[in-house]
This record gives sequence, structure tokens and C-alpha cells, in this order.
Amino acid sequence: MNKNYYLLFEEQIHSIKNYKKVPTLLLHSCCAPCSSQVITCLTNYFNITILYYNPNIYPEKEYLKRKNEQIKLIKEINKVNKLEIMDCDYDNDIYEKEIKGLENEKEGGSRCYKCFTLRLEKTAKIAKKNNYDFFSTTLTISPYKNSKLINTIGEKLEKKYNVNWLYSDHKKKDGYKKSIELSKKYNLYRQNYCGCIYSKRTY
Repeated sequence: MNKNYYLLFEEQIHSIKNYKKVPTLLLHSCCAPCSSQVITCLTNYFNITILYYNPNIYPEKEYLKRKNEQIKLIKEINKVNKLEIMDCDYDNDIYEKEIKGLENEKEGGSRCYKCFTLRLEKTAKIAKKNNYDFFSTTLTISPYKNSKLINTIGEKLEKKYNVNWLYSDHKKKDGYKKSIELSKKYNLYRQNYCGCIYSKRTY
């Protein structure tokens, strides 16, 4: 039976209303445009720390450009609760080592699975170490990303690290469309490829 990840997300949001304090969320962000609508939604319920961990992005100049857009958005976007960023070092070598042998795989295949897992596991580890209430990602807002795959990885990491995974399917309820509108509002740079050199070849 297929899970409705948006419904599971809504159930979790409903349950946190019983929290005595605003829960904390470590939110992996792939880029500022994708995070815009996700932040707009989640700031109502969480104190959010954006984890900008994307060693897949190539070249470094592109990585820095996207990171700076993320920092700009965090400063400018309307927010209800706390919003900050946790930066990570750029290390494309880690990504290349992880996906070695899968360079010619199609987009959305086993190379992407490795990439999602690499970034989400880093998020789960940091969330556990720093006692965050939840961890999640902005990746599911993209119509080009498999929400079932991403949530399945999140579920596995939740069990492995004993930290709550916040379900998501942020493309629902016109999420992707809203992210485009917010990108225009905040004048955000919208990249024309996912991030890695292999995805760039497909565009």
C-alpha cells in the first residue's frame, strides 16, 4: 500500500501543536529557491536550522553562488519562529567517492539514491548529535525528485539514528509553483541543473 506522505506530514504537524515548546528542525536545503516555500510553510511550527550540505554541486563557484543565495534568503524571508543556517565545508571529493561507478546512470536512478542518502545521513547525524526534535529536507518540492524514495531514506535514517524524520511532499498544494513565485519575489538565482556535473550534462 502506497503511503500518502503529505497526509503523514499533516498528521505530524497536527501532533506538534501539543508540544510545550516550539520544536526544533534541522532542515537540509538543496538551494534557496526550493527552500523558499518550505521555509514559508514550516516557520509557523518550528525553530528551523538550515543545513546547507551539498557536496554534489559542481563546480565550486556554482556551489558558492547557490550558498550565498541561501544566506540572502534566510535574512530576507518572512519568518515566524527562529531561522538560521548551519554551513558545511565544500567537499566534492566525498560525493565523487560515494557515486563512483555510477557516473553514467540516468537522472533519478541509483546515483541520485546515493546522493540523497549521503546528504540526508549527514543531516540525521547532526540532528542526533545536537538534539534536534526533527530532521527533514527541501528536496521533495521538486517535481523532478522522487518523494517516495526520499521519504523511504528518511524513515531508514530515523530508525538508525533515533531522531524523528519529518515527512514531506512539498510539491503538493502547488508547492513548486509557490516556490517559483517566491523566487521572483526575493529575486533568487534559479539554477538550470540539479547540481552535479553529471546532471549538468542532461540539460
